[in-house]
Amino acid sequence: MSSGQPPRIAFLASATDDARAALQSLVAEHGQHEPEDADVLCALGGDGFMLQTLHRHGALGKPVYGMKLGSVGFLMNHYRQDGLLERLQAVEPAVLRPLEMIAQTESGASVGSLAYNEVSLLRQTRQAAHLSIDLNGKPRLDELICDGVLVATPAGSTAYNFSAHGPIMPLGASVIALTPIAAFRPRRWRGALLKAQTEVRFRVLDPYKRPVSATADSHEVRDVVEVTIRESQDRIVTLLFDPEHNLEERILSEQFVV
Repeated sequence: MSSGQPPRIAFLASATDDARAALQSLVAEHGQHEPEDADVLCALGGDGFMLQTLHRHGALGKPVYGMKLGSVGFLMNHYRQDGLLERLQAVEPAVLRPLEMIAQTESGASVGSLAYNEVSLLRQTRQAAHLSIDLNGKPRLDELICDGVLVATPAGSTAYNFSAHGPIMPLGASVIALTPIAAFRPRRWRGALLKAQTEVRFRVLDPYKRPVSATADSHEVRDVVEVTIRESQDRIVTLLFDPEHNLEERILSEQFVV
């Protein structure tokens, strides 16, 4: 953050008691501004609340500084009430560009949503999903039989993607991960690393017998027949981190956990 006048801060809190108490204390010390009028948004809660904040206020283009109550969340800084202005002066930014999902449903609806972590397709019943995959309009996999498949950003690569044995990607690498979830056929297919600009299109091959849902972060669309995913061209967000807990270092550290 630039020096000079203290930044105008919009404090946003999750519904937990600890977050609400922290909100009250910080507002009493620093005042409160509406997100539209603020220089920085301060999110109090966990990673889920950070994603919620980005979805609600990302279009404002305001940088977001998160503080987690309790253990440190991946997208959050340690919570301390004191020294906030000094911490904001020393932050390191991480610029993120979300994925844009457009899902077509059986009913003919077209539903759009953004994903800062990942877009995932999952079977809705006990039967495996049958999907085809096109990249930039070119067929690449005629039939993937699986529990699901996901496309993850670098920031989201340590979340669901990593649990599904997908690769961890450094920030700024301009790549996305295409990762199957419990693939049955092709049995040895482990996914792919793609340029961030790649358009990924999934088609559900048997949507009535084998229904599939699509989820962009936490926004679920059920009974999809086709899902197109591409990097957003008109939305970027900036997360702010304390130097000792910057996002790039966290992503690197995740790859050396033993």
